[in-house]
Amino acid sequence: MSGRVLVLGANGFIGAHVAAALSADGWNVRAGARRIADPARRAPLFDWVAADFSRLTTVQAWAPLLADVSAVVNCVGVLQDGGGDSTRAAHVDGPRALIAACEAAGVARLVHISAAGADEAAGTDYARTKIETERLLGASRLDWLILRPSLVVDRAAFGGTGLIRALAAFPLFIPVVGGDQMFRPIPMGDLTDAIVAALKPGAPSRLILDMPGPEAVTMAQTATLYRGWMGLAPAPVVRVPRGAAAPVLALGDLLGRLGWSSPIRTTAMRQMGYDASGHDGGWAEKLDVAPRGFSRFLAETPASVQDVWHARLWFVRPIAILTLGLFWLATGLISFGPGWNGAVAILHEGGYGRWAGPIAGWGALLDVVLGLLLFVRPWTARVALLMCLSTVGYLIAGTLSLPQYWIDPLGPWLKVLPMMALCLFVAGTDARR
Repeated sequence: MSGRVLVLGANGFIGAHVAAALSADGWNVRAGARRIADPARRAPLFDWVAADFSRLTTVQAWAPLLADVSAVVNCVGVLQDGGGDSTRAAHVDGPRALIAACEAAGVARLVHISAAGADEAAGTDYARTKIETERLLGASRLDWLILRPSLVVDRAAFGGTGLIRALAAFPLFIPVVGGDQMFRPIPMGDLTDAIVAALKPGAPSRLILDMPGPEAVTMAQTATLYRGWMGLAPAPVVRVPRGAAAPVLALGDLLGRLGWSSPIRTTAMRQMGYDASGHDGGWAEKLDVAPRGFSRFLAETPASVQDVWHARLWFVRPIAILTLGLFWLATGLISFGPGWNGAVAILHEGGYGRWAGPIAGWGALLDVVLGLLLFVRPWTARVALLMCLSTVGYLIAGTLSLPQYWIDPLGPWLKVLPMMALCLFVAGTDARR
């Protein structure tokens, strides 16, 4: 197969694998993503183009991206509004302009990745806008195919699969909300094989195909199987009532609006409770793919220590960020408030004289500012490193002026060393994809 294919959402969990599979099949891949600097370093052989659906809302805006393109695979999707994400822009406004631009450019084929359970009855903006995309395609003159996979699983984990693995690795027990939600997981390799087949001559056209895997498993069974896959000792499943999880879901929604995207949100819970398995209409036969069940996928994909670390640290990282940010914020506020006289006295003890007050004030202000900035999503890693460097400066100054504090029974200098390690952990685990 030859020709140029535009893969949209090529920096996403599914899109990155789709771009790689099409490249391996001989396609010249033009990869579209909202931000392309990082993915372009990971896959430099692709022709990377900026593709932000919130800006590409006209035929003219899409024209340069579709130049010399014979097929398009759209993998763009967002779970919920917030943090720069818009279901309307990603699922309606952008695709409407894309479809019109494909018609104008004479693009031969458009494969759109939707999702099982994307029905209006689900009652979410995610589902309603996904359905609107499908209707736009259905009314178009394009040669299109819509694929609606169930839970997509792979050696890599992102979003919902990352959460399920984290629950599976929970110490002593496996907490799940409900637990009876039904999945029919489809391995990523099966999905990409289907997409490659969908771009071959004679592939099915103008169809909507649900893509469930051949093995049905509940949420509780999925987590239990993942725990065994990671080699962890068996643990009982503890079913958390859906009502009891409401505060956590509300917090997840709030964090999502602030840019901290998380699968622990109301939309995810509603979609899983509605239908996350799909209804098999013979997608495997139509696309000539031999699908694998979830158990077989796990058996053929051995877990590594990296998989175990990622699962175990999934909940540790947000706790670390919260603890670190509150620590710096609290130390600054205490210095400004009830600890002011003590802070100035210590600086006088160190020989800073008339500079003791200004140094205490500026130091407290730095603590408050860094503590707050740590919670700003794009800055977290850089702020954590700045915290570590600032602490090195504190220790150097403290060692020169107050060396006796290294052997103080309360360990004021020694106790900041674990905090520096926490800073490095937060900075080192910042990558999301």
